[in-house]
Amino acid sequence: MTKPPFEKDIDRPLGLDAGARNREARDGGRIGLGQIALGFAAVGLVAASAVIAFGERPYRTPQQVVLSTPVAPADVEDASPLPPPSSEAYPDSGQSAGGASIIRVNPPESSEEGSNVIVIRDPTTLGQDLRMAHLPDRALIEETDAGLLPMRAADGRRPFDVYARPWSGARGARVAIVIGGLGVSQTGTQAAIAALPAEVTLAFASGGNSLDRWMQAARQDGHEIIMQVPLEPFDYPQIDPGRNTLTVSAEPVENRDRLYWALSRITNYTGVMNYMGGRFVTSEPAMTPFFAELAKRGLMYVDDGSSARSLAPDLAKQQGVPYAAGDVAIDGERERGAILAKLDDLERTARAKGYAVGVGSAFDVTVDAVATWVQEARRRGVEIVPISAVAVDPERG
Repeated sequence: MTKPPFEKDIDRPLGLDAGARNREARDGGRIGLGQIALGFAAVGLVAASAVIAFGERPYRTPQQVVLSTPVAPADVEDASPLPPPSSEAYPDSGQSAGGASIIRVNPPESSEEGSNVIVIRDPTTLGQDLRMAHLPDRALIEETDAGLLPMRAADGRRPFDVYARPWSGARGARVAIVIGGLGVSQTGTQAAIAALPAEVTLAFASGGNSLDRWMQAARQDGHEIIMQVPLEPFDYPQIDPGRNTLTVSAEPVENRDRLYWALSRITNYTGVMNYMGGRFVTSEPAMTPFFAELAKRGLMYVDDGSSARSLAPDLAKQQGVPYAAGDVAIDGERERGAILAKLDDLERTARAKGYAVGVGSAFDVTVDAVATWVQEARRRGVEIVPISAVAVDPERG
């Protein structure tokens, strides 16, 4: 028995049109082509998502891997097709403008390759990852009876290269500031590392305490570091730089052992700086083996600038040792205003010749003045750089 049609609109269910009801009956529930196409598209989208999620994840950034020991390219014997590096961009510092650097390395006597082997490398592969800066590169460590000593790696890398703090490479006014005496006072050392900007180079006294702990703290904070070596001053021993001072009268092997003691106190430094040494730095018989050892180990020498008669510039050039010298002693007068005035002198020197080096000690007043001045100098367009950035490097020049 069929149901009678709705005679009145008010009897028909809400929203049901008579014509539409009749059309549905005629079509028999058929699905349109548009609905079929939409279904296939949905299935395809789900399949693509599954491939991306469970496949080899080609659309995601690969995980970064940090190595504690940098991987260096292999040595190349014949580099004649490549031009030598140019130092025109940075004539003051002895650094090239960028790209591959060509460094000549004298191999051990037992080497069959002969002398003057050429190593070609990308300088961006040399530096240590700052996240690993407190850990020594094992390829740059020699284990001796004196302790762990810095050394050149088999591929030619030097501590001077690997432990250097990066900088911009720009040609503007550059100021390097070295603050020495770290490790002598525990509270002073902690305060200096915490307060000084990371661009400031820190020098550790070889006679200090807990040096390895402070070295790690300084490197983790981003500082480049150097080691202060006690050298004989005039009026020695009335004026005594401290334990294991290298002297003019000592035999070369004795001075070598004293140097080894100082070098073994910490790791991860780019070079050494004299502590006193007015007499030692003017003695060629004493300075020549000293510089030979620095050249052998790939270390920089920083002269505090206190002696106009120092033989360091000539010996550094002769023996291939990276070299930098202080222009201004910033805290000869231990008063904040005087220190700030010296730092302003340093800036004027940098604007005149491209760079300048200031040397001071980790006194509270010095640390405070330097921290304040660095912030102001940056706003004036001065770049504060590590000491290695202004060193003259005979191997790159």
